[in-house]
Amino acid sequence: MLQPKVSIITTNYNDADHLREIIGNIAGQDYGNMEYIIVDGGSGDHFPKVIEEAEELFGDRLKWISEPDKGIFDAINKGLKLAAGDIIGCCFDEFTCRDAITKMVSIMEKEGTDGVHADINYMNGNTVVRKWRQGTGKVRWGWMPAHQSLFLRREVYEKYGIYKTDYRIAADYEFMIRFLKDNRVRLSYIPQVLVHMSHGGTSTNSLKAYMESFGESYRALKENNVPFPLLGVACKTVRVLLQFVRS
Repeated sequence: MLQPKVSIITTNYNDADHLREIIGNIAGQDYGNMEYIIVDGGSGDHFPKVIEEAEELFGDRLKWISEPDKGIFDAINKGLKLAAGDIIGCCFDEFTCRDAITKMVSIMEKEGTDGVHADINYMNGNTVVRKWRQGTGKVRWGWMPAHQSLFLRREVYEKYGIYKTDYRIAADYEFMIRFLKDNRVRLSYIPQVLVHMSHGGTSTNSLKAYMESFGESYRALKENNVPFPLLGVACKTVRVLLQFVRS
């Protein structure tokens, strides 16, 4: 039986060494019917050389673009427009095993769901500093899947749209609220760590960033008419804090 085509999107800006690591990780995946999309923000480093290396690994399965953007979510949107896959996901760091994509697709096909998510670890070098273990739940009570492990069928984007670039930090949260709030999109869940993420991203690198994330999360719930948005953000904050406690 023909495998669904999967599009994997990676964003980059002036971080050639890290991009090279991600490319190697994706190239090592055992899933066959896959295309790889690199969206670069107009880097001035060694990006052309990295693309040459990627082309040797992926051939005509590689798509890429390099031009200024308005941040990571604008870059992801560009990748979505290039994507031809039946299923779309992102990779910003590394999958923990060679069959991560295979596992994602297999459970979606078996359960007939619209998407899938898994557990992730936030890493500082080789040390786990935060464990994302949310399983299933409701967004109104602060639950959300790990965006870094989220794979969705193309139809979800076609129905609910792409990321809102007027959110600087919480555009991923707003997007997930948009399609999860009414329980019409069904997600499979894999209780296994399939992604390692570097700790210290945009939403976690300062107190100011945490406060901005809190404000954008409240706005996302309110704009999507989720009842009691302040309570929802409070629950979300507690869930995030517990991820550090578990570590």
